[in-house]
Amino acid sequence: MRPALPYEEELFTHRTEISGTVFVNDRVCVQTEEDQRVISVHGVVFSHYSVKDRAAETYAMVLLFESGYADQNDIARCFGYSARSLRRYQERLRAGGLSALSRPRGRPSGSPSGHKKTHKRDQTILRLKTKGMSNRWIAGRLGLSETAVRKSLGRLGWKSDPDPEPDLPFLPEADSQARRAAVTVSKLIEIPPSAAEQPPRQRAQFPTDSAAKSLDADPLDRSMDRLLAAMGLLDDALPLFAAMQSLPRAGVLLAIPTLVASGLLSTAEKIYGSLGPAFYGLRTTLVAYVLLALLRIPRPEALKEYPPGELGRIVGLDRMPEVKTLRGKLTRLASLKGSYQLGREMARQGIAERGKVLGFLYIDGHVRAYHGKHTIPKAYVTRMHLAAPASTDYWVNDQRGDPLFVVTADANAGMTRMLMPVLREVRELLGPRRHSTVVFDRGGWSPKLFQDLLAMGFDLLTYRKGRTRHIAEKRCTWHQARLDGRQVRYRLHDQPVRFLKGKLRLRQVTRLTETGHQTPIVTSRWDLRAIVVAHRMFERWRQENFFKYLREEYLIDALVDYQVEPDDPHRSVPNPVRKALEKEIHTARVHLKKLRQSYGATAIDYFHGRSRTTAGLEIKEKKIRAALDKTIERIKKLKVRRASLPARVPLVDARKGQELVKLSTERKHLTNILKMIAYQMESDLVELVRPHYKRVEDEGRTLIQSALQDMADLEPTVDQLRITLAPLSSPHRSRVLVALCDLLNKTNTLFPGTPLRMRYSVAPSHPEAKSGHVSD
Repeated sequence: MRPALPYEEELFTHRTEISGTVFVNDRVCVQTEEDQRVISVHGVVFSHYSVKDRAAETYAMVLLFESGYADQNDIARCFGYSARSLRRYQERLRAGGLSALSRPRGRPSGSPSGHKKTHKRDQTILRLKTKGMSNRWIAGRLGLSETAVRKSLGRLGWKSDPDPEPDLPFLPEADSQARRAAVTVSKLIEIPPSAAEQPPRQRAQFPTDSAAKSLDADPLDRSMDRLLAAMGLLDDALPLFAAMQSLPRAGVLLAIPTLVASGLLSTAEKIYGSLGPAFYGLRTTLVAYVLLALLRIPRPEALKEYPPGELGRIVGLDRMPEVKTLRGKLTRLASLKGSYQLGREMARQGIAERGKVLGFLYIDGHVRAYHGKHTIPKAYVTRMHLAAPASTDYWVNDQRGDPLFVVTADANAGMTRMLMPVLREVRELLGPRRHSTVVFDRGGWSPKLFQDLLAMGFDLLTYRKGRTRHIAEKRCTWHQARLDGRQVRYRLHDQPVRFLKGKLRLRQVTRLTETGHQTPIVTSRWDLRAIVVAHRMFERWRQENFFKYLREEYLIDALVDYQVEPDDPHRSVPNPVRKALEKEIHTARVHLKKLRQSYGATAIDYFHGRSRTTAGLEIKEKKIRAALDKTIERIKKLKVRRASLPARVPLVDARKGQELVKLSTERKHLTNILKMIAYQMESDLVELVRPHYKRVEDEGRTLIQSALQDMADLEPTVDQLRITLAPLSSPHRSRVLVALCDLLNKTNTLFPGTPLRMRYSVAPSHPEAKSGHVSD
C-alpha cells in the first residue's frame, strides 16, 4: 500500500467522537451535556429537555418511533429502556396524554388492568375519520405523523370503505363539547366544532363574513397567523389592512371588482380545493399573482426588485409572497393538474358573459422559442424567420381580440391538425345550436378540413392558399361602410368558387390594393356584404397585436420552469435520414446548375471569339461534361436511396440513444390562464372608461395602466376599505378616473376574504378643488 500524501491526510481525517454523543442510527443522535440532552434528526434539533424530566424523555422516545425515525429496539437500547417499556409508554400517552407519562410506576388505582377503555386521542381520530377527513388532515390537526394516525385507525378496526352508518360502539357521545376540540396545543387556540367537522375542500372557501377573524391585532405583524399556519391550523391568512398614506402601486386595487366578477376565485376553489395549511393559501396566491401581472411583475423572479412590505400591504398582508414562496405555490398548483379544467370553466363563464362578440372566433398559434439544453421538437418562429426548438400554444380570441381560452399543441402540431380538436372544445363550450364563424390564416388551409368544419356547424373565413387566377382591375369595385365605429373602404371583387371537384362551393372575396396586389379571401358566409367579409378577415391582426402585447407586457414567452416530461416514443416524426438525403440532393442540384451555367458560358465565349482555339474549347467541354455526368449520376443514386426510405418514422427510431422529452406544460398553461385573466380584467376596465374617454382606442390601455400604477391612501373601517387615489398626470385623465371610481363603487364589491366593501375616490389636485370622493 502506498503511503498517504500530506494533503490526503488533511482531507480524509478520522471522525472525532464527541463526548456524551450516542448514535441511535444513521439519522438520529443523542448528545448529553451536564443535565441537558438534545436529540437531533438529520442534524436538526428534534427535542431538547432536562435529563431529570422523565416525562419529556419518554415522550421524545415515543415521538421518535411514531415518526418513523428509528425502531423500538434501537431507541430502547440507546436510552436504557426495554422495548416493552417503550410500548407501555405509547399506551399511556394514548390513554391519558402527557400527564400519564409523569405518573409514578406501578398499576394505577381505579379500574382493573384487564378493562379496555377508549382513549381520548383515538376517539378524536376515529370521529374525524368518520366525517370524511384524510389521514394527512387529521395528522396536521393533532400534531401527529400520518403513520401514527394510520396505526391508531388499524388498532380501532377502521376499514378504508366504511358503511354509511358504521356500528362503532366506542364512539364518544355527541353532547360532549369538550371532546370536539381538534387541537389541544393551547387553551387560546381551539378549532370551533363547525370547522373541525368540515372537510378541507369545504373549509377552503373564501370567507367574507365577520365570523372568520385573525388572531393578529397589528396588520403589519402577522406572527400569530404565521405560527398557526406552521402548526397546520390555518389554510389561508385573512387580509388585514392598515391605514396607509401614499402607498405606491395601490391603484391596482381598482382591478379587484373585475377580478371578483371574473369568477376566478370561486372556480379555482371548486377545482383545487385548498393548498393545505399555509399562510399564503389558494386565494392569496391567485390574487397576488394576478395583481402582480397587472403591475407588470409577471414573473416571480422580478419580485426581487420590489419591497415585499409595500406590495403586501396592497393585499392586506405584512409581506407579499417572495420569489421562492410564489414559485412553490405555482409548483403546488401545477402538481394538482387542474389548469386545463380551470381554463375550460373560465372560458364557459366568458362565453356566457360575452355572447354578443362571439359571432367571429379568431384562432391562431403562438410559437414560444426555447433556448435550453434539452432537445425538443422544432417549430417555425416567424419573427426569427427560422425553425428552432419551441412549443406552440393555440389561442381562441373573440372579435374584439380578447382571449377566450388557450390550448398547448402536442409536439408543435400544425393548424390543420389542431383546428379540429380546438373546435370540438369550442363546440362543447358554445353548445350544439350556437352559430359562430371561425377565422384563421393560411396555415389551416385544407378543403377537406373545411367540409368537416361545416359539418360541425361552423362557418369559415380564411385566406386562400396557392396560386389563383388574376382578376382584371376593371372588375374590382369600391365598397365603403362604417364598421366597429371606423370608416372602412376597400376595392373588392366577389365571386363563387368550387373545390374538391365541385363538391365544396364557397365564396371568394378578393381585395385589390393600391400597389396592384390581390388578396383572395374564402368564406362560407353568403349572407354578409363583401366589405364585412374583408373587414373581419383583416381584423385578424387584432389577435397578432394581442400576442405582441402579451409578449412585451406580460412576458408570455418567458420560461416558467425547467421541468420536462417524457415524450411519446411512438409519435410519428419526419425521417431524419431521408431529410439528410434531401439536403444532399439539393446541394447536388445547385452544383449541377452551376456546371450547366459554366458549360453555357464556355460555348458563348467560343462563338464570340474569346476562346482562341477549338482544341481548348473541346478540352473545357470534355471536363465540364464529365463533371455533369458525375453529378447527374450522383443525383439519381440519391433519389433511389431516398425512395427506399419511409417519409416518417417513430420518434424512438429517429432519436436513437437520445433523451425523449418535451417541455412540461401544466405550470406554463396555468400561468397562461392567469395572465389571460389579467388581460381580460384590463380590457373590462377599458370598456368601463370608453364612454368617458374619446381616445380610448389609442390610449385606453395606457390610461388604465397609469391608474393601476397610481399611489393611493388606504383607510380601513369596520365595514369598508376606502381607497383614495392620487390625481393622474392631466385633469382630463383624472376626470376619467373619477368616473371609473363611481362605476366601481356601484358594484359594491367585497375584498376577497373580508367583509370590507371597497370604496374608491380620487384626491383633489389642490386644496381649493372639489373632492372626487363618491358618497356611499
